[in-house]
Amino acid sequence: MNSDARGIAPMEIVLVGNNDQQAVVQMYARRLEGGANLMLHFIDLSQQKALEVQFVQSQKMQAIGQLAGGIAHDFNNLLTAMIGFCDLLLLRHKPGDPSFADIMQIKQNSNRASNLVRQLLAFSRQQTLRPRVHDITDILSEVTHLLRRLLGANIELDLVHGQDLGLVKVDVGQMEQVLVNLAVNARDAMEDGGKLTITTSVFSNTQAMKCVSDEMPPGEWVSIAVKDEGHGIDPDNVTRIFEPFFTTKEVGQGTGLGLATVYGIIRQTDGYLDVKSQIDEGTTFTIYLPIASESEADVDVSEDGVDENADLTGTARLLLVEDEDAVRKFSSRALTNKGYEVLEADCAESALTLLEKEDAKGLDLLITDVIMPDMDGPTLAGKIREKNDKLKIIFISGYTEEKLKDHMGENIWFLPKPFTLKQLAGKVKEVLDGA
Repeated sequence: MNSDARGIAPMEIVLVGNNDQQAVVQMYARRLEGGANLMLHFIDLSQQKALEVQFVQSQKMQAIGQLAGGIAHDFNNLLTAMIGFCDLLLLRHKPGDPSFADIMQIKQNSNRASNLVRQLLAFSRQQTLRPRVHDITDILSEVTHLLRRLLGANIELDLVHGQDLGLVKVDVGQMEQVLVNLAVNARDAMEDGGKLTITTSVFSNTQAMKCVSDEMPPGEWVSIAVKDEGHGIDPDNVTRIFEPFFTTKEVGQGTGLGLATVYGIIRQTDGYLDVKSQIDEGTTFTIYLPIASESEADVDVSEDGVDENADLTGTARLLLVEDEDAVRKFSSRALTNKGYEVLEADCAESALTLLEKEDAKGLDLLITDVIMPDMDGPTLAGKIREKNDKLKIIFISGYTEEKLKDHMGENIWFLPKPFTLKQLAGKVKEVLDGA
C-alpha cells in the first residue's frame, strides 16, 4: 500500500456480526488532507454477490437445460415411432389375440419412457401442456410407488384421500412432477426420518384468500396438502422459496429450481400454492386446483386425449415432411389407413422437388417436422405458402410450441412428440375441419 497516495485501492472484506451473520462489503480508504488520518467508506456487496452467484447458477442450469432438451428431442423421435407402430399392430391384433398382451406391454413401457422424457423437458422448461380432466386420487395412486422409492425406508408416506372431490383439469405429467418435487424437498428436510402426509379434500372460500404472494379468488377447489415433520422454513425465507435459483441447501445439494417449477406448474394450471411452516415442527405445502366444470368433465376422451366417438377418417391431400424414417413411415401409414392421400418427403429439399411435379395449390395440409437438416420446417412452410397462401400447416416437434412462437399464426397448428395414432389423426381432423 502506498502511504503517500491520497486514495487507496478498494478492498473486499467480510464483516461478521451477531449470530455469525456475514456481510460482504467493499472498503474504500482515503487519506485526509494534512494528516495521517484515513476516511473509510463501506459499500454493501451482499446483493451484488447474490446476483453473481445467481448468474453463474443460471448459466450452468441453462447449459444443462439445453442438453436435457436436446436429449429429450431425440428420444421423442424414437418414442413416437415405437408407440406409433404399436398402435398400427393393435389395429390387427385385438384383445384375445396371443400377441395383444405383448404389444400392450411394449406400448406401456414406451409410455413410461415418454413420461421420463417429459420430466427432462419439464426440468429444461420446454414441456408442452396437455391438460385433461382427471380424478386427483387416481394421479396420487399412480405416483405412490415412485414417491415411496424417493423417500426411502426411514420416511413413512401416508395418503389420506378425501371423498367426493370432483375432477380437475391438469397435465398428469406435470402434476406428477409437482408431487415428486415436494416429496424430495420433504425428504431433505427430514434427515433423521419422519412422516410425510398427503391429504386431499374439497375446499371452498367465499372471499379472496392470500396464498404467499398471490390472492386466490373465491371458488370451489380440490386441496392437496403435503405435510412433513422436518426442520421448517425460516420466516425470512418463506416469501423467497419460490424464486428461481433460491436455495438454502449447501452448494451441490440443490439447484433452487424445484419449488420454482412447482409454483410455475400450479399457476399454469390456474391453481394456487400456499405454504405454512414452523421451525422444528414441519412445513405444509397446500395446492388448490379449480374443480372442472360439468361441460369439461362430460367430454368422453380416451387415454390419447381424443374423443372416443370422433370420426377420424378423411380424404384430403397431405404433404408429410419428416427426416426420421420411422416417424415418417408410421405417420404416413396411420393417415393412409384413415383415407388420406399422403405425399412423403424426407427433408425440405425433397419436399420442394416433389412439389415441382405436384400442384402445390392442390394440397390441403402440410405436416412438417421443425428441426431438419439444411432447411427447417418454418422456412419450408414459408416457401410453400408462396404458392398456396391459404395452406394449413401442422408443425410436429419434440421441442415445445414456445420455441415456435415467432412462426405460429393463422392456419398454423402444433403437435408435440411423441404422439399416438389417435392424436395424429385427431389433430389432422381438427385442423381440416377448422376447429
